[in-house]
Parts: sequence; structure tokens; C-alpha cells
Amino acid sequence: MSPLAVSPDLLRANAPASPAPSENQKAMRRTAEAFEASFLSQMMKPMFESLSTEAPFGGGAGEAAWRGFLVDAMAQQTVKAGGVGLADSVLAQMIKMQEQGA
Repeated sequence: MSPLAVSPDLLRANAPASPAPSENQKAMRRTAEAFEASFLSQMMKPMFESLSTEAPFGGGAGEAAWRGFLVDAMAQQTVKAGGVGLADSVLAQMIKMQEQGA
């Protein structure tokens, strides 16, 4: 290493810490992720409407009643696993609107 080179460890130790997100930013992130989950749920519903289920392991009023919960849970897990990027776009717009005072 040359005498003028700086160790990467030294740079990391002296780097300013990134500010922790405020409660407002965390709330906006949760809202954006909830929106993405709702969107994904609506997009997934048609995939399950055309499924035919037959006895003895499927069908009936019980399955119809719980199918919506399954779709919602799948959408929430998709967002939890990183989503499709919609929450990031929504969050960016929310921040932009907040900065403009809207």
C-alpha cells in the first residue's frame, strides 16, 4: 500500500452514519407496502377464480370463503419477500408530495 493510500477500515470508521428513518418515514413505508399488497391481491384473484376443485378435498362454501384470505396472505408474503417494486415507487411519490407540501 502506498504511503498516501487510506485503509478502507479507516474510511468506514470515519464515515458519517446514515440517519435512521423517522417514524413518519416508517409509516409511509408501511402504507406503500400495504398498497402493493392490495394491488397484488387484486391481480392474483383472477388466477384462482378459474380453478376447479372437486370433492373430497376441495370445493364447497368453505373453500370459497377462505380463498380470499389465501390470496391476501400470498400477496403479503410476496411484498415481505421484496415485492415487485411498486412499494418503492409509491414511497418515492409520497416523499415527493410531502416535500412539495401537498
